[in-house]
Amino acid sequence: MNFIQLLRRRWSDSSSLVCVGLDPEPARFPGPMQGDAQATFDFCRAIIDATAEHVCCFKPQIAHFAALGAEETLQRLIAHIRDAHPGVPVILDAKRGDIGSTAQNYAIEAFDRFAADAVTANPYLGRDSVQPLLDRADKGVVILCRTSNPGSGDFQDLDVTDDRGRQRPLYQHVAETIARDWNGHGNCALVVGATWPAQLREVRAIVGEMPLLIPGIGAQGGDVEAVLRNGKTGDGTGLIVSSSRAILYAGKGEGFAAAAAAAARDLRDTINRFR
Repeated sequence: MNFIQLLRRRWSDSSSLVCVGLDPEPARFPGPMQGDAQATFDFCRAIIDATAEHVCCFKPQIAHFAALGAEETLQRLIAHIRDAHPGVPVILDAKRGDIGSTAQNYAIEAFDRFAADAVTANPYLGRDSVQPLLDRADKGVVILCRTSNPGSGDFQDLDVTDDRGRQRPLYQHVAETIARDWNGHGNCALVVGATWPAQLREVRAIVGEMPLLIPGIGAQGGDVEAVLRNGKTGDGTGLIVSSSRAILYAGKGEGFAAAAAAAARDLRDTINRFR
């Protein structure tokens, strides 16, 4: 199966639209783990094992591992997900995008080195900057559209004239271009922040059934009911609702994994009330 098929099957099998972001911060690990060379792997593995039954996918953030010199740990964790939780897809949150051989190597990094099922990408260098990712038809490319951060409107809200002479915000042009021109293999998804429910509704109207990755729930204050009302597809799916800190650090001490499981389950159940 390709990434989109794998994701759709997981939506059904888990009855969940929740994605757990793996953003390790050793200073926030339980006290006994701090200073342990194995701590990043052990902490993330415990989170994965505790939450897997409640999620549709995992999303490790590569910078959190690279800053610790822990790329090998990330490889081990993705391999662990494959072995212990087959069928749960992995999105590598790397926001890649460049030209020529660099773009080709980003595809090798995400899909061959780390064995991710999908990777996040930045479209603003143009199609050739993500083409090597798009060419991997079995893999997913989750492209930034209307991001959740406060400064996203600095550029994404700027009005531009499209190829039909219409004035529209840049993020809408991005959404239409990807849905119409870049998605030939049916392996694209878009990132739209939970913090912008009106824009989420507009993007859904543009892209139809395309999956949308939704950051901004939890620590950033996105509203679950507004996300579902504006972003779900007709069958009550279509969304990958990402939460990182609110799940990873839901508890402290020896019960951290159980607390994370409870937080993931609660988010799943809250989402499902609005599906």
